[in-house]
Amino acid sequence: MSTTLDIRRTSAHVAEVWLNRPDVRNAFNDGVIAELTAAFTMLGADRDLRAIVLGGHGKAFCAGADLAWMRRMADYDWQQNHADASALAQMLWTLATCPVPLVGRIQGDCYAGGVGLAAVCDVLVAAEGAHFCLSEARLGLLPATIGPYVVRALGVQASRRYFLTAERFSAAQAQVLGLVHEVAAADRLDSTVAGIVSALVANGPAAVRACKRLVQDIEGRAIDAALRDETARRIADIRASDEGREGVKAFLDKREPGWR
Repeated sequence: MSTTLDIRRTSAHVAEVWLNRPDVRNAFNDGVIAELTAAFTMLGADRDLRAIVLGGHGKAFCAGADLAWMRRMADYDWQQNHADASALAQMLWTLATCPVPLVGRIQGDCYAGGVGLAAVCDVLVAAEGAHFCLSEARLGLLPATIGPYVVRALGVQASRRYFLTAERFSAAQAQVLGLVHEVAAADRLDSTVAGIVSALVANGPAAVRACKRLVQDIEGRAIDAALRDETARRIADIRASDEGREGVKAFLDKREPGWR
């Protein structure tokens, strides 16, 4: 059994995925990338899941790329580099499109590819002492595969600065910029994450998945006739669904809906 990831089913509706390489600050390599892809493919297919927490054991969330992996990559030709980067791009896409809401738990350092992992989360909670850094330019590289997710989460203006300067920025600054949703004291990090998970689990499970998909599908689109019709169809679909009918009826009857 691999110790690269620590995957836990904490309840019928909640799973946790922990990066489990604390000796290297949870830096990832091609093996970790493959295991994350497989894990989230499996979890995304589980219809009972309503929330997944992504965290890292030890002092850091994720320090980016593993040094040993970087040494190997130094000798890669273009084709090998492209194949390697494509695997990372596929992993990020698998996490970003996982239908189950993903809550990120960030402590310590969140560097380079670790920022990419943070950026694909639907809700991000960081400890007060956490720091973020898009450090690729220091090595003569660029945050290309993580770029689409980071720019969406961090914003264009902030990405212009931090991609180019490779400066560290705090959890508080990340919250101001919109990357982080909640900043908590270190001793309240887990309880803050648990509160968000509880809120997710309390909502209609199909509705939450549909909300996640809605944000992904309408982001950046023109509000034209096609989009207006599509959104009208989506609300009609869910109103007519068993879950939608049960939720409205429970509200009107002043009782808990069946999914709770």
